[in-house]
Amino acid sequence: MLTTDFPIGSPCWIDLGSPDIPATAGFYNQVFGWTFLEIPGTGGYGFVQLDGRTVGAIGHLDEGARSAWTTYFRTADADATAKAAEQAGAGVRVPPSDVMQEGRFSALTDPQGADFAVWQAGSTKGLDAVSEEGALVWAELHTSAPDVAFAFYEKLFGWRVENFEPSPGMSYRVVSTAEGDQQATSFGGIAPTMAPAQPSAWTPYFATADVDARVAKATAAGGSVLMGPENVKNVGRIAWVADPNGAPFALIKGDPNQA
Repeated sequence: MLTTDFPIGSPCWIDLGSPDIPATAGFYNQVFGWTFLEIPGTGGYGFVQLDGRTVGAIGHLDEGARSAWTTYFRTADADATAKAAEQAGAGVRVPPSDVMQEGRFSALTDPQGADFAVWQAGSTKGLDAVSEEGALVWAELHTSAPDVAFAFYEKLFGWRVENFEPSPGMSYRVVSTAEGDQQATSFGGIAPTMAPAQPSAWTPYFATADVDARVAKATAAGGSVLMGPENVKNVGRIAWVADPNGAPFALIKGDPNQA
């Protein structure tokens, strides 16, 4: 289960690049009730919050990039992790950099083309809330080469894996941090891309007590449904949605650690 202890290798932050930050913040406010708090001196970057607790962030979209959520993984040493990633075939989009006194990060692209980032905590350890209504609960990588992708991340973070078949013929890898009980520290999954043209990417899952109602709110606010609500045995009820700028995210009711 994802917790705010944020052990090494676990998702600890998410942010979204947007071509229109106010409009994007408005969309997520309608879907989740998030409020946007712009951080002075950051060029528009700001936190999205529930009841004053940060559950993610929104910033400007890099030129030429597609709008998407980026998942950050906790590391003890951003420089060492970025170097190891590059030596293993990853691209370095942003070299290790300090974020004031809050921490140090690097933005990377894995060998299959999935963007992610690493975070070395300073004053900020990570998000204020996870694994609760309207907050990040699971991180999922869809990739063109699941075995190769897991080997890459295992080398970086020491992840452990448990194979799972949610349906006959479907391969799914539940990943956990290097330390602690394997099931208790599971936080995400790795699966094959669902179509040949689908790019490899990390997608955040947000917890909700009513997937169908959230999907309805998302479509009413201008989003689109990528996969309609459906029940997945031993997992829960899930759906995939894209915001008005095409950034995918998923919704889940249930405990994904039962996978």
